[in-house]
Amino acid sequence: MTTVLITGCSSGYGLATARRFLDEGWNVLATMRNPREGVLAPSDRLRVLALDVTDPASVAGAVEAAGAVDVLVNNAGIGAVGAFEATPMSTVRELFETNTFGVMAMTQAVIPQMRGRGSGVIVNVTSSVTLAAMPLAAAYTASKAAIEGFTGSLALELGFFGVRAKLVEPGYGPGTQFTSNGIERMAGLIPPEYQAFAAPVFEEFETPGAVTTPGDVADVVYQAATDPSERLRYAAGADAVALAAAT
Repeated sequence: MTTVLITGCSSGYGLATARRFLDEGWNVLATMRNPREGVLAPSDRLRVLALDVTDPASVAGAVEAAGAVDVLVNNAGIGAVGAFEATPMSTVRELFETNTFGVMAMTQAVIPQMRGRGSGVIVNVTSSVTLAAMPLAAAYTASKAAIEGFTGSLALELGFFGVRAKLVEPGYGPGTQFTSNGIERMAGLIPPEYQAFAAPVFEEFETPGAVTTPGDVADVVYQAATDPSERLRYAAGADAVALAAAT
C-alpha cells in the first residue's frame, strides 16, 4: 500500500487532499503545525503528525517519524495581499520561509529515501499567479515563482534516479482559510495613494468569475501524484486551467 505525506492539512487544499488520498485507499500522513482532533475522520490508514516546515528540527522529526514516503505533497503555504511598497521585509521573509524554503527543506529531507528506492513523487503546490501576474501580490508571487523554477530543475536531476517532481497550480479559492489569512495578514497595508487602484481589485476578489475549490485541487494533486509521465505542470480549477491555456 502506498503512503503519501501532505503538509498543511489543517484546512483548505491540504485537508481536501488528505481526504482524497484516504478515499483512494492510501496510507496518509497528514501534517499540520498544530494538530487537533476532529479535523480528519479516524482511520487505520491515517496518521496526523506535527510539522512546522520552517523549523529544521520539526522537518527532520516528522520525516523520521513518517518512515517510507512514496509521495510528498508540499502544500503548506501562507498568502499576503497588499501593496509591495507597504509590505515590511519581515513579511516578505515570512512568506519565503514557508512557501519557498519550507518546500525546499521538506523536499531535501525525503530525497535520500526516494533516490535509494529508485522511485517516488514530489508534488509542489504553487499558484496560478505564476501563470499570469496579479496585482497586490508581488511578494507572494515571488515566493511561489521560485518553486516553479526549483521544481523544473529538480525534475530533471531526480528523473535520473526514477523520482518525479510535479507542479500543481491552483486558481483563486475565495472563502478558504488561506485566502482570509492572506488578506488579514496585510490589513492596513494599502497606503492612501493606492486606495483608488486597490478598490476595484478587492471588489473583483469578492465577486470572481470562475473559481477553484479545495476538491478541484485535491483531484489534480492526486492526478499528478499518480501520473507516470514526465509532465511537469497541472493547473487546478477552471480559472487556472483557462490561464494555463492562454499562456
